[in-house]
Amino acid sequence: MTTPASDTITMFGADWCGDCRRTKKQLDELGVAYTYIDLVAEPAAADVAKDISGRTNIPVVVYPDASHHVEPSNADVEAKLRELSLI
Repeated sequence: MTTPASDTITMFGADWCGDCRRTKKQLDELGVAYTYIDLVAEPAAADVAKDISGRTNIPVVVYPDASHHVEPSNADVEAKLRELSLI
């Protein structure tokens, strides 16, 4: 099972999830490196995402400082990336 690395962004999501596709596209367009964990391909990882967020909502985006967002807006993600000096 995959657990988030501490030095990178990890995103738990699924291709059927509109918010996941939006966040993935945003990270790609910003050129931010991240690890994508597809919960359809790795269903057991859903438990990891739920343990992190306390919820079953996706996407769950885990940042290098161990903070996370659940179903973040583009503005939330951008603000966090700026705070971490990743963009």
